[in-house]
Amino acid sequence: MQRYFLNEDYEAKPVYVVEGEPFHHMVRVMRMVPDDCVYLVFQDQVAILAKIQQINEQAVHLIEVEKEQQDKELPIHVTIASGYPKGDKLELIVQKGTELGAAKFIGFPAQSSVVKWDHKKLQKKQQRLQKIAQEAAEQAQRQRTPIIQLAASDKELWDSLSNYDYVIVAYEESAKSGENAKLIDILTKAAPGSKILAIFGPEGGLTPAEITRAESQGAVICGLGPRILRTETAPFYFLSAVSVLTELVRK
Repeated sequence: MQRYFLNEDYEAKPVYVVEGEPFHHMVRVMRMVPDDCVYLVFQDQVAILAKIQQINEQAVHLIEVEKEQQDKELPIHVTIASGYPKGDKLELIVQKGTELGAAKFIGFPAQSSVVKWDHKKLQKKQQRLQKIAQEAAEQAQRQRTPIIQLAASDKELWDSLSNYDYVIVAYEESAKSGENAKLIDILTKAAPGSKILAIFGPEGGLTPAEITRAESQGAVICGLGPRILRTETAPFYFLSAVSVLTELVRK
């Protein structure tokens, strides 16, 4: 069933009026008619099943049938920070990371990043990534659309570390040494609602200086299993581990 994210908090109303892009998609793309049902998702993560009551030239009028009961979000708030990779890898990270439950994505210019974007390109890229995230959230039947933040300097990332309960840095040298206990320890003790920031380097990885800086600010350096993962693969491994250890095992 189609799902549409609205830029407002939930409020009980006799009729919900949907305009703009959701209207266009419902009417022009999906060819919906009165009595068809969709999910409307609000900014406060409330989702309702709604039935189309009326369609006019600019808006769709819907009535609430019931609230969605199943929680589709990870029990912990996960932010994925990726050193800018080459090509369209960041788009893949955002798309699949959204499907896997990430709440926020931060792109930053790591010391090994080859990609250089000026302010104008950053704005354009952010708009595209936000659209990709919304479409992926709709496809995955989520109750929130992740936030996209593209940093112009790495300082924006390092200055934000104190906003999180846990900061994890994926480091290939830890993987090579067989270290994996730290990741399990953090994910098994993280309480529901905890905020976790997971930092991943670009193709060249994070430099020793960046690792030292992260450790000096309380970050935990972790391996992600014995294999060395690509920059676009590592976040998916991490998010899958989060799901298993905080959703499936705890249930």
